[in-house]
Amino acid sequence: MTQREMSVAQQAAPKPGMSRTQKLLFFVTAWLICLMPFLFWWNTWFGRKLSDQQLTEYLHDAKKARHIQQALVQVGERITRHDAAAKQWYPDLVRLAVDPVEEVRNTDAWVMGQDTSVAAFHETLLKMLSDPSQMVRGNAALSLVRFADATGRPQILALLQPAHIASPESGRIIDADRPGTAIHQGGLIAKLEFGSKQIAEIRSPIPGRIRSVAGTGADVAAGAEIAVVDPANDQVWEALRALYLIGQPDDLPAIRPYERDLPDISNDVRHQAVETEQAVRDRASK
Repeated sequence: MTQREMSVAQQAAPKPGMSRTQKLLFFVTAWLICLMPFLFWWNTWFGRKLSDQQLTEYLHDAKKARHIQQALVQVGERITRHDAAAKQWYPDLVRLAVDPVEEVRNTDAWVMGQDTSVAAFHETLLKMLSDPSQMVRGNAALSLVRFADATGRPQILALLQPAHIASPESGRIIDADRPGTAIHQGGLIAKLEFGSKQIAEIRSPIPGRIRSVAGTGADVAAGAEIAVVDPANDQVWEALRALYLIGQPDDLPAIRPYERDLPDISNDVRHQAVETEQAVRDRASK
């Protein structure tokens, strides 16, 4: 057989396929690749319905704040459906108002606003107006409006204001996000190097958009302003809706900036601002 004939024969010969073990390993690997994202979604999706037993377990799962949040959301949904069984978890709602995790307290403040017949919720929300977190204070104030209680009006007005973030130490900015970037609550804005190569992460206390931030390489003093974050549209809209009901003429300077036709302000927010100002004026004239 010539060399050409041998080459043709080799090309025509069937290539060895994967063994059964190789096929099984390939199938298992592919299956795991698909399964992992599903399991992550399944364990973090708040919409997955929990049984009564699971709700109780999740509300007491101090090691997983997201479990507590998921349970709180579903208790809130049950309350809005007028499910009488939701009352069994009311003591937990009051207890969680002082949970060490800010996100838990924030969600809890919203849930307690769903049942305005509970005096304990009203009292707890009033105490939450002094929470160290601006977002928790704001959510508590918004829920109090549902109780026809305007005590949290200053906290609601604060939701319309940008967050001014000060430097915790004297140091140098070694990394920073760009102005105009959308950011969620707790999102990283900049990194500050201070002392002997220590790093402080500067995070946003509110969801919104970065208006300004000290640039990389900038030296900043302790207490100096590092960044300004404008509040997110959803936050502003909720605050304006509340002020529609309880706003006073003194609040108009905080409301009017959101009536302007600006790129970062949605049409819904602009319309709500106009309606809120009109409601405040009507109320004042009576």
